[in-house]
Amino acid sequence: MSGKDDYYNRSKQQGYRSRASYKLKQLDEDADLLSPGDTVVDLGAAPGGWLQVAAEAVGEGGTVIGVDLQRIDDLEEHDVETIRGDMTEERTRHYLREAVGESGADVVVSDMAPNMTGEYSLDHARSVHLARQAFDVAEELLAPGGDFVVKVFQGEDLDAFRDEVAEAFEYVKTASPPASRDASSEVYLIGKGRMTATVAVGDRLEVTVEERGEEGDGIAYVDGYTLFVPGTDPGETVEIEVQDVKPRFGFAERVES
Repeated sequence: MSGKDDYYNRSKQQGYRSRASYKLKQLDEDADLLSPGDTVVDLGAAPGGWLQVAAEAVGEGGTVIGVDLQRIDDLEEHDVETIRGDMTEERTRHYLREAVGESGADVVVSDMAPNMTGEYSLDHARSVHLARQAFDVAEELLAPGGDFVVKVFQGEDLDAFRDEVAEAFEYVKTASPPASRDASSEVYLIGKGRMTATVAVGDRLEVTVEERGEEGDGIAYVDGYTLFVPGTDPGETVEIEVQDVKPRFGFAERVES
């Protein structure tokens, strides 16, 4: 028996509902996804293996919510909320938003895969379609700086989808956890640091400095996004150029006219 086949036996011995639990464990070790107190949403969560791993990682102070069309048996050993429904339907999205709360989710994960037809190009296209649906939910639910993990099959549309995800996060990496089967074409895209910036590096614009930060820099807001502008004072209206953009805030320099 190969090392990868051992994951099935290990899951039974350790009380996990599926061997896929070890994929999330390995992705977490690779990308530092799950922390105590986090709010985690698992899309396509049945039978619940990823919910178990997430609940263990976030602890009693965290929140774990799973959604799936199939019923997910109660996880008696963990405080996990489950929603039965189609994540693309507004009714299910409403329940998800209520469960997550106004602060948003820290992590959205998806291990969904299409029903396999055996036709590689079709299965790949369907996996990308599912991944895009998960990405849409993640964009709605994730708090600034939040992380996203989604499974997708390798193929011709993967690079284009990866580029879409990259535009919404500070950076994106592709991972193949050891627990994936040898014959599988699956990979996981990991988006780190959900961006909410309404500006981009190099943008020039006129702003009014509204307050002063702890380090003495002026602070301006562009559609709710925070920009630190050194060498400015509250009340000034100045022209700036954006120098750096982070998930929750950015930095700009005053442009002398």
